[in-house]
Amino acid sequence: MSDRYGLLLDCDGTIADTERDGHLVAFNRAFADLGYDLTWSVEEYRELLDVPGGKERLRTYFAQHPELGLGSGEALEEHVLALHRRKSEVYVELVDAGAMPGRPGVRRLVHAALDEGWRVAVASTSSPRSVEAVVRSVVGDDAVERMGGVFAGDIVERKKPHPDIYELALAEVGLDRSRTVVIEDSRPGATAAERAGLTHLVTVNDFTKDEAFPSAATVVDSLGDPGQPATVIAGTDVRNTEGFHDLASLRRLLAA
Repeated sequence: MSDRYGLLLDCDGTIADTERDGHLVAFNRAFADLGYDLTWSVEEYRELLDVPGGKERLRTYFAQHPELGLGSGEALEEHVLALHRRKSEVYVELVDAGAMPGRPGVRRLVHAALDEGWRVAVASTSSPRSVEAVVRSVVGDDAVERMGGVFAGDIVERKKPHPDIYELALAEVGLDRSRTVVIEDSRPGATAAERAGLTHLVTVNDFTKDEAFPSAATVVDSLGDPGQPATVIAGTDVRNTEGFHDLASLRRLLAA
C-alpha cells in the first residue's frame, strides 16, 4: 500500500461534458445508421443516465419499450451489441474531431498531481475505447502514459453505483483509500465512491446539477481555473484564494 496521495476520476461528465454532445449524439446516429426508427430526446436520455453503462442503457430502454418489436434474450442482445459497437465508433469520431473539450481544471489538476508524485487513474463505466479517447484528448498522451491506469467498461461485473470499479482501481494502482480523492459528476458515481469509503468531490453538469449528493465532501459547478473560479453548491469550501481547486484543496478535503 502506497503512502502517496491518490486521485481517481470518472470520465463522462467529469473529464469532459460528453453526455449531451457526445454519447447522446452517438446513440442517435447509431440508431439512424443501423436503420432503427428511434431518436432519444434530451429528457429521455437524462432519465437513462441513472443507468450506468451504454449497453445497460440500451437494455433498460428496450425492456421498457417492447412495442419496438426487438424480441428478447439472444435476439435482443444482438441488437444491443450491434448498436453499442456502432455508437462507440461514432463517439470516438466525435472525440477525435474535438467536439468535447475538457472541463475546467481537469487537465491542470491531473498534470499537477502527476508532477507531484500522486497516483492518478480513471475509473468509468463507459466502454474502454470511448474512455481512452476522451482521456487522451483532454489530458494528453504523455499524462495517460504516466497514469496508474484507465479502468473502464466490463472490467468489473457490477457497474456504478456498486463500488467495484473503485475497489479494482484501489487494488491495481496500490492506493490508500484514506489518502485518495475521487472526482465524480453523477449520483451513481458518487454512490459508488461512498460505498468504497472514498472522499469524493462532485463537479455537476447540466444533467446532474439538480441532484443531491449528501455523501460528497464538496459539490461545485467545476474545478475552476485561474480567472475562472468554481462555485460551491454544497459541502466544504476548500477552494484556494483564487477560487479554484488545486492539490492543496484536495489535501484539505482529505483532512476534513
